[in-house]
Amino acid sequence: MTRNRDSWSSTQLRQSLIRHHVSYACLSFSRLVGRIGYRPWAGAGKISLEEADALVIRPIGKGSIEELVFRMDILHRLERSGLYIVNPPKAIEHCVDKYSVLAMLEENGIPVPRTATTENVTQALKAFVELGKDVIVKPIFGSRGEGTTRIVDEEIASTAFKTIAFNHGVIYLQEFVNHGFSDIRAFVLGNRVVAAMKRTASSWKTNYSQGAKPEFVVLDKSVDDLAVKSAKVVGCKLAGVDVLGSEEGPRVVEVNSQPGWKGLQSVTDFSIADQVVEFVLSELKK
Repeated sequence: MTRNRDSWSSTQLRQSLIRHHVSYACLSFSRLVGRIGYRPWAGAGKISLEEADALVIRPIGKGSIEELVFRMDILHRLERSGLYIVNPPKAIEHCVDKYSVLAMLEENGIPVPRTATTENVTQALKAFVELGKDVIVKPIFGSRGEGTTRIVDEEIASTAFKTIAFNHGVIYLQEFVNHGFSDIRAFVLGNRVVAAMKRTASSWKTNYSQGAKPEFVVLDKSVDDLAVKSAKVVGCKLAGVDVLGSEEGPRVVEVNSQPGWKGLQSVTDFSIADQVVEFVLSELKK
């Protein structure tokens, strides 16, 4: 299931499926039909998802609340019918919500940056002070660092928070962690880190999509364990776990349930897509 069958990661998966002699079909959420009272329950055109053994979800994509809820409804029903889905819909729901995923991580003893989330401008300004007047403001739903801003001035914070509230948004602010313009992305499959990279940028934003340079790394066991535990806590079978270094130790800032791996593949000497396909096939054999 992909927004674009010709996107880099989707193309890698299709090529790997061919190498493994696995038949497949590419579908998009916009073409899906969900049926009640008659079958097949879900499909697109002549393709029935009831005939599939597994479903791999690439990015859910943008959409209205109705569109996103419907997409998740379809996935939940397919899962209830017994279809193996990577990632499970509940894990996707957790990971697209930055507040939800960080709350779950903290509840399970995983170190995360201090974070405050509110609809109230006054409370957001209090949190701005509590967090040292140096914060990262992010969309609660978002990816690739888009819409993410660092704020160190109280007047600018007030203006930004009022704008978010006026547009019926949720104000999500997080303490700035001095991480030296680099972070770690660990690619987790099942109970192991398949590969990891250090991303180094010229500013505090370390997203590969925004120009950060990747470098292959072998993780310390403590960080490796932290990444695997983080994915497991939110129910991901496949995840991109982002970790910042700090004076107090590593901090997990995000668990991505639909990660791309173009940057990681550029510094990895084996096919990550093959690892994904082989993992799904091994899970089906169980």
